[in-house]
Amino acid sequence: MKSALRLTVPALALLGFGLTPAIAQRNPTPEQRLDRLERQVRQVQKQVFPKGQPADTALFSDEPAATATSVRTLDDRLNSLERQLADILRQSEENGHRVAQMESDVARMRADSDQRLQALERAGAGAAATTDTAEAEPTASEAPPPAPKPKVEKAEASGATKPGAIPTINVAPASDPAEAAYDEGYQLWMAKKYDQAVTSLRAMASSFPGHRRVSWANNLAGRALLDKGQPRAAAEALLSNYRANPKGERAADSLYYLGQSLMKLGQAGQACKAYSELEEVYGTSMRAELKRLLPTAKSEAACN
Repeated sequence: MKSALRLTVPALALLGFGLTPAIAQRNPTPEQRLDRLERQVRQVQKQVFPKGQPADTALFSDEPAATATSVRTLDDRLNSLERQLADILRQSEENGHRVAQMESDVARMRADSDQRLQALERAGAGAAATTDTAEAEPTASEAPPPAPKPKVEKAEASGATKPGAIPTINVAPASDPAEAAYDEGYQLWMAKKYDQAVTSLRAMASSFPGHRRVSWANNLAGRALLDKGQPRAAAEALLSNYRANPKGERAADSLYYLGQSLMKLGQAGQACKAYSELEEVYGTSMRAELKRLLPTAKSEAACN
């Protein structure tokens, strides 16, 4: 019995020693696990990047990916691009400021030159109008009415005139400057000096804003632009005159010639709307000339 026990104990000891490596293999140490992972990563890298770099066409140096040198190179390039972009933005802002200043200077110079030209044209046209007005008789519907003639008052019935006494003459007041300004623009329009006519008529409208001739002047300025061959500018001027003063003496004319301008622009449908509004708003109060011209205009526009 004792001999059997003596043999069993060594056998168990040997069995315990034999099981120790298997248990160690089942529970590897952290160092062993790290070594195994590193070997596996290296094997993957060799398969994916056989030459030790991500791609041959990336124009980078033949170094492994994500090295300190490549990171510094990329950082330097990004910093350079940011500096260049900042310089471009700064130059763009400076150029925009310079352009704005140049535009402001040009606009100021243009306004000054326009004022000077208008003053010179008014002075020259005024001198020419004094000689031309007496000779040329207006033939268009935009001609201003003639100035009133001086009236001679009769002597009072109760008192006899003394021998050699001069009859009392009630002279009409001096001509209205607004009428004279409008007549100046009208004469320029009749002479087909359309640019000067537009300038003169607009100057009259701005100088005498409450005068009845403002409606005439703005309407004739639009007609001058239409005669000059600028239907879009004419349409804007005529529509503005109608909307600003629909009760003006030439508001109906502006609607009619607005339709004519729209026809020149190839917008027959809009022209028909202008003619329709002319009939609805003014109806029988239209001038005889507009009543005569309107049917033909509607026919040309193929209005229903």
